[in-house]
Amino acid sequence: MFVGQEARLRVSLSVAQTRLENLIRGSRLISASEDAYGEGITGLMPVGAGGPAGLSRLVHVQFRDLVTRGEAVVLTLRWEATGPGGGLFPALDADIRLTADGGQATLLRMDGAYRPPLGGLGVVLDRAILHRVAALTIRSFVGRVADAIVNPAPRKQAGQRAPQWEILPSAPEPEEI
Repeated sequence: MFVGQEARLRVSLSVAQTRLENLIRGSRLISASEDAYGEGITGLMPVGAGGPAGLSRLVHVQFRDLVTRGEAVVLTLRWEATGPGGGLFPALDADIRLTADGGQATLLRMDGAYRPPLGGLGVVLDRAILHRVAALTIRSFVGRVADAIVNPAPRKQAGQRAPQWEILPSAPEPEEI
């Protein structure tokens, strides 16, 4: 199954690339991955529930080196659930792509693919709920990465300003072959 999300950042491509490189070297990209994944898993549980026994809230995140492909900067990543029940969740392979959007803006696009676990039952679950959870997880992650790129220093709680990025509407999903 495919998932994707795009955001427009109000910084130039060169600034966005430098800041993404800094996120890779630091721990903020891993933290954003773990937080977005945890949010997605929480979305599977009833409000107020501690979560079913055996549900993994841990994710192993791997990043490849940042590469330039044509006029884009691309970071490839993989998320895999670990710990108890980790096999109940699909691994996600995705690319984060930065491209110029005029002189002072950048498009951040994340596109990924996963296979639902549990064979035919997983496909049914994916159609019922898992795909929506995956889409919300990706949206959360793209928002976290966008915020970290345009606001490299963590914002203080008081006096937060309007974000310098916006999530764009999702394009229709390609049909599964």
